Amino acid sequence: MTTTGNRERDDGVDLSFPTGRERALRARHHNGSPAPRVLVLGGTGYVGGRLIPRLLAGGYRVRVLTRSRPRVEALAWGSAVDVVTGDARDTTAISEALHDVDIVYYLLHSMTAGRGFAQADRQIAEAVAAESARAGVTRIVYLGGLHPDGVTLSAHLASRREVGDVLLASGVPTLVLQAGVIIGSGSASFEMVRHLTEVLPYMPAPRWVRNFIQPIAIRDVLYYLLAAPLVPATLNRAFDIGGPDVLRYGQMMNGYAVEAGLPQRGIAALPVFTPKLASHWVGLVTPVPRSIARPLVESLQHDCIMKNHDIDAVIAPPPGGLTSYRQAVRLAIGRMERDDVETSWVDARVPLAPSAPMPSDPEWAGRTVFTDERSRRTHATPAAVWTVVTQIGGRNGWYSAAVLWSMRGLIDRVMGGVGMTRGRRSRRRLAVGDALDVWRVEHLEPERIVRLRAEMQVPGEAWLELRVEPQPDGAVYRQRAVFFPRGLSGRLYWLAMLPFHGLIFSGMVNRIVAAAETSKRTP
Repeated sequence: MTTTGNRERDDGVDLSFPTGRERALRARHHNGSPAPRVLVLGGTGYVGGRLIPRLLAGGYRVRVLTRSRPRVEALAWGSAVDVVTGDARDTTAISEALHDVDIVYYLLHSMTAGRGFAQADRQIAEAVAAESARAGVTRIVYLGGLHPDGVTLSAHLASRREVGDVLLASGVPTLVLQAGVIIGSGSASFEMVRHLTEVLPYMPAPRWVRNFIQPIAIRDVLYYLLAAPLVPATLNRAFDIGGPDVLRYGQMMNGYAVEAGLPQRGIAALPVFTPKLASHWVGLVTPVPRSIARPLVESLQHDCIMKNHDIDAVIAPPPGGLTSYRQAVRLAIGRMERDDVETSWVDARVPLAPSAPMPSDPEWAGRTVFTDERSRRTHATPAAVWTVVTQIGGRNGWYSAAVLWSMRGLIDRVMGGVGMTRGRRSRRRLAVGDALDVWRVEHLEPERIVRLRAEMQVPGEAWLELRVEPQPDGAVYRQRAVFFPRGLSGRLYWLAMLPFHGLIFSGMVNRIVAAAETSKRTP
């Protein structure tokens, strides 16, 4: 057994340090004043979704700015936070969210390669900086990226550094924590390492596999974030944070192989892989789409290790020490095996702009819309049918034409979409905002309806709606695909897909009902 302090038991179970309840991390009250109010920007993302329940456990009052209130309300901690609906690009929404706020956590990052992302990031940072100063915020905490000095940074790393500089110049005491590759169950970096290692016994790789990087466990990132509000009130600077290991990327892959019980992987560094080509390669081999893989790949172009350990004089290392890379991998694998992934990179929406919900049926008048509707009555209970419906996607598949789904996913990946390998965060639980392969849960009414919105590359907008209707002797399962085409290409796309829809959607109806009836008969 390898341990860091007492954070892992002999059976490998993650004790989830930190919880936020630790005495050294709890909110500080002054002269009987209310607990500090915290605004978390990026609260439904990978880091934010783990930080918020720990802030609540630590006694903070938490507010979230979100474009989707239902998404927050569907989370386990959703009812315990104050929700402001709005977009971080809207100054009015930022101003409203900052009312009576003491501490701001800035966890927003553009993870797309779309044009103008740097300008958008800068505008958001400038608005948050100005409004925070106006609102009397006492501390801003920003999670940036570890980067070297004196080199030309990738566009994404340069943007993250610029955001940190903007916040540091706000006049509000700001703590910028510059972290390297974050390792934890569900993190995009971990998923990239995991799938590259599992899929490729021998990997022709870019030269950056020989660069040195300093990964950090998600639990240690959370520790530093929770400790950040407790540093001296006037402190205003950036600090590097990282784990205890400095590794080459190839060593990270083989470290994962050891923990996963796989043979060591052969890796050949080739000079022909540009960041663009490498991101296409990663996008095809792993579930991480090209739009997210590219900034991750670009961040590996140079050695990214801590320039100093100044952070130790401000925030003491976690009790028992920082988590080693191998232990972080082991804990992440354990979480996945127990179906206990707290947050995942798939929780973040890949499109930059929010999408409107599907128009209700009466509003379809005057619009071109294509539908595929099917239903089947069953003697299985509504609960049995609902259980099958909510287990759809990921490892369970889509109950029909697996080869066709795989082909559609591969086409989507080649076109830069998310594809079918994104899976789902939990095998058992489903909530609004969850990703299901190429779909996103847009609406969910327990025991009744789940509506999925397509995030694949299509010339239009598409939904898949699954309903369960109770009957005196069982249930009726109803399934509806809805497509709003965009231009001639959208109409041609629907016509081209009609033969495949006949196979896919009829098979889904029949096999979902058959699975429900089988589960009814099985003790």
